[in-house]
Amino acid sequence: MAKLARLPVFDRAAQADAHASHVPRLRTRFYAFLSYSHKDKDLADWLHRELENFRVPHSLAGRLTANGVVPRRLTPIFRDQHDLSAGGDLAEEIKAALAASQFLIVLCSPTAAKSRWTNQEIESFKRTRPEGCVLAAVVAGEPFASDIRGREEEECFPPALRYKYDRRGHQTTKRADPLAADFRESAEGQRLAFLKLVAGMLGIGLDELVQRETTRRHRNLAWLAAASLAGMAVTSTLAVTAFQARNEAREQRREAEGLVGFMLGDLKDKLEPIGRLDALDGVGSRVLAYYHKQSTTDLSDAALTQRSRALSLMGQVAQARGDVTGSLRLYREAMAGTAEAVRRSPNDPQALFDHAQNVFYVGEIAHLRGDFGTAESNMREYQRLALRMIALGPDNMKWRMEKQYADTNLGVILSDQRRFPEAAKQFREALTTTQAIATADPLNKDYQASVAESFAWLADADRATGNYREAIAARQQDIGVLERLLARTGDVRYQEKLIPAERMLGRLYAEQGRRDLASGQFQAAVSQADLLIPKEPNNTRWLEYATNARVDLADELLLAGQTDQAAAQVRPICDGASRLLTHDQRNAVWRAALSSCWNLQARLALAHGANSDALKFAQRALEVSKSVHSGDAIADAYSAASAQRFVGDIQQSAGDPDGARASWAAALRYLPGNSVEEPGQANERAVILRRLGRSAEAQAISSRLRAMGYHEMS
Repeated sequence: MAKLARLPVFDRAAQADAHASHVPRLRTRFYAFLSYSHKDKDLADWLHRELENFRVPHSLAGRLTANGVVPRRLTPIFRDQHDLSAGGDLAEEIKAALAASQFLIVLCSPTAAKSRWTNQEIESFKRTRPEGCVLAAVVAGEPFASDIRGREEEECFPPALRYKYDRRGHQTTKRADPLAADFRESAEGQRLAFLKLVAGMLGIGLDELVQRETTRRHRNLAWLAAASLAGMAVTSTLAVTAFQARNEAREQRREAEGLVGFMLGDLKDKLEPIGRLDALDGVGSRVLAYYHKQSTTDLSDAALTQRSRALSLMGQVAQARGDVTGSLRLYREAMAGTAEAVRRSPNDPQALFDHAQNVFYVGEIAHLRGDFGTAESNMREYQRLALRMIALGPDNMKWRMEKQYADTNLGVILSDQRRFPEAAKQFREALTTTQAIATADPLNKDYQASVAESFAWLADADRATGNYREAIAARQQDIGVLERLLARTGDVRYQEKLIPAERMLGRLYAEQGRRDLASGQFQAAVSQADLLIPKEPNNTRWLEYATNARVDLADELLLAGQTDQAAAQVRPICDGASRLLTHDQRNAVWRAALSSCWNLQARLALAHGANSDALKFAQRALEVSKSVHSGDAIADAYSAASAQRFVGDIQQSAGDPDGARASWAAALRYLPGNSVEEPGQANERAVILRRLGRSAEAQAISSRLRAMGYHEMS
């Protein structure tokens, strides 16, 4: 589901919000792209509906033909529902859909032959697909009439359809001969033409498809006749009435579920990039209202899937609004539905895919709440489901990317458990595979987004081991990919990801002592957040990112002695932390932001010589810090130790050396004796040891940090 699958990292200093809440999800590849002039919209409506509702005969599904494995359904079919603008080229959305389609179906008429947009769609498709994948549906006019003097106006084939293209995507002078199905009333007839079109896509003979369709129709008619005769034995009037009512009910359900499918598909996909939570919530609510009075066990496979997708969508909206408990309830209900779908069809990779998304979301919330056992269990199940998808469809890139997402998320959990070598290995493998897939399909923005995500995680893993050069290079590439995607699409999801990406690059610069570069990156992160929040003020993730970016900026300004500029950031930080905690008091990242609010106020007071106020604020920061339980007990211990050490620093400044030493000793007791330390955590240990006069131990740590290129901060 939509949803790139990655987990938010909690209160670890370098990874609190380094990435989006989950790895971006791949959009479905299309079975066919329907190209037509909008004057032929009526037939396009009919053909689109018939193609998506057509069920391939059971005996044909799974057969290997020249066009690949015969599917059970010819879905999804892409069609542009809107008139294109009067100027410019094809929209990126249309180009991407063409690149993601196996077949191109062109409704051919004199109007289509003159349509600039229809011709451009054919050109775009032919440059990336074999010509055998283009099918013509003749609606009116005459194919190749432009070759006949006096009949040029009857031409129904657009120019790009009439000529072959070479391997470099250039049009040649050689005449093409596309497979054509004649939908004109004077020709094959609509149903036979439709079956000819389907046979061409499946790569089977028309006679075979017609024979099986005829057999099926006769069988259905036989059953209907038998049922009618039996009913007539009781009462012919009742039978006719029931038959008509059943057909009417089926047609109404078919239309309603078609609308439901549109709401959960095309409409949702158009709403997600603009970030409107209210509209997305409305989609999910309307779908659930439709299924409200129907028992889950009575729902058809398609209805069960759509109900689960609606629940999952509402779970995503609830989570974005900070309602973690509500989102978990929705995800669990959705997961129960997708589990039932898998039970019914254990070899359906799409059912496995839908179930995997909900397994991921439940694991994501467990991670958010620090329950690493449940989180890791769910991610391993997610990984198992992805492997099952690949076994059922080894050539499907979507399934392979799901395995990649599962591996990455498992790496995140390993990283949060400080199993850095294991995590780094997974992230490097993830990057290698994702780059290979993205290179094969450079126009696929989902693949490119996955490359950015892999660079981000690799940067964090390199930073944790002190490899700053590689970490900075990876983070710069992460930002570069996101900036290109944002410029190309305007999608707010890429703008959202830029905030933690720029912030983390600033952290890397700061830890190397490159103050100006660090400050510039933190300011860039704040600016991105300030652009986003007015679009959806209730989006807690955006508010969280903005608050944490301001924390880093204020910290950097204080280190540079710019107290007035730092003070200007503190009020928004405190307000942001307070707003976030109204949604969930247990959220570790948000509680850490509140601790930072008090810490910054203490530092400002200390800079102005107000020792009493500074001590009061620092003690509040310490109390909040001790209440943060992210699930990473070691990271929580270092945060509390830092807050306790700062209390001692203020006591020393206020002329209380005994109190200061007691606080520093207490800070050291927070630190675990044997743990894997990130550079910033090792620096904190060295600072505390130095405060306590244990210079030799501090020096040993400092030497190791300097060898990494880490700029010590005292």
